[in-house]
Amino acid sequence: MANSFCLSQCDVIGFDLDHTLCRYQLHESNKLIYESFAQYLVTEKGYSEELLCVSPEEWDFCSKGLVLDLEEGNFLKLDANGIVLRATHGTKSMTGEEIEEVYGEKREWKNFNTINGTYTRSAKYYFYDNHFDLPSALLCAKIVDCIEMTEGQKKYDFWKDIVAAIEHNYKTTAFKENCGTFFPAVKKDPSKYLKPCSDAVKHWLRDLKNSGKTLLLITSSHSDYCLLLCEHILGKNFEELFDIIITNALKPGFFSLIPQQRPFWALENDEEIHMLPSLEKPGWYSQGNWIHLSELLKKITEKSEPKVVYFGDSMRSDIFSAHHYSNWETVLIFEELEGEEVYKPNMTDWRSSLKKKGKYDLCVVFFLNLETQNQYTISKTWGSYFADNMSGIHGLQDVSSLTWCCTSIRNYSTIAIPSIASIVDLPLDYKFSRFSADNLETEGYYPYLPQALIQEK
Repeated sequence: MANSFCLSQCDVIGFDLDHTLCRYQLHESNKLIYESFAQYLVTEKGYSEELLCVSPEEWDFCSKGLVLDLEEGNFLKLDANGIVLRATHGTKSMTGEEIEEVYGEKREWKNFNTINGTYTRSAKYYFYDNHFDLPSALLCAKIVDCIEMTEGQKKYDFWKDIVAAIEHNYKTTAFKENCGTFFPAVKKDPSKYLKPCSDAVKHWLRDLKNSGKTLLLITSSHSDYCLLLCEHILGKNFEELFDIIITNALKPGFFSLIPQQRPFWALENDEEIHMLPSLEKPGWYSQGNWIHLSELLKKITEKSEPKVVYFGDSMRSDIFSAHHYSNWETVLIFEELEGEEVYKPNMTDWRSSLKKKGKYDLCVVFFLNLETQNQYTISKTWGSYFADNMSGIHGLQDVSSLTWCCTSIRNYSTIAIPSIASIVDLPLDYKFSRFSADNLETEGYYPYLPQALIQEK
């Protein structure tokens, strides 16, 4: 495998929508998502009204990469071998002794081999890897806190109610029926929750298509919500930018259900009107599978094995599944690379270094622009997403480990970037250093590195 990657070598360029092409005002959307679940639990399931109150400090609990151990009511941060680096019971941090009491002296999480390399879900655990899920992590932690305050046997059987809240708010008919909390709020005031794409991003998409690339949009959002998002962020004529739009794709099943693939459906007025045995031409479709899509891509590109790259924000639904099942190149959109996790070099020296390497000043400009944005901060509860120090295991002190999520990025992503906007001014033949066994662990991140990995070197 080559040590570099460039878009000019790809025949097909695909995008996820939510938190990839469409970025959210996270401060507002996180509160809305939390409220949409909490209101349902309180009004429909009889949970404590205390769940409706969230202090500003409590949001620090939310951090991508957490695993909820549903059998114990614990949230876990794991290393690459499934060792528990940090843990909380509900929102309360666990000491090393408390972690060993539950997970043994070696602090090994028993379900790690099941989830590692598969990302399968289970009634025993849940993995938080995207911003639609993340607010519910805080909600679940607060539910555990409430359970601990009651007398009697501690049984963590609340997950069925969380699933019911998800189904109530995000079922495919919720947008049309204006039910739940989430969709009515976004419909009423899209600008409060959505960030329009910049002109540079829109021009970049047009340039990709004009250069002969086939453009895909593959989202698990239903067609009516997709329409609202795309019109708001890209404009009324957004359909001109894409050759194929697939909504209600039900990822990761779109990639992983082999050989029991879901069929594609033709749409009319946002309704699935009839099932399609195959795809014959570009257009807007619902559900489906990557195998039938691949056959259409072969016809469009006139190549027996067209090279596809897919941009997405979810390791489980986008990156792992597209890489593992479809063998597509994958670009992870990881917004947290815009915050305190980022290595902040001396800007004068960095600009000089970039010029010597033949890179563009736009990297520096993009970095400097972050100073005017709301930056991500490292969670005080959980520390760096990429690496952590663990003390008190086997008598050793300050054992430094890469996290499971960090190694997953390297294993299943081609490159990782903070946003699409970070690459739109690059030439199409720009060569990115890719994640590979032949490259350093710090390669693959663009346009700058996570601070924790610099410290690991």
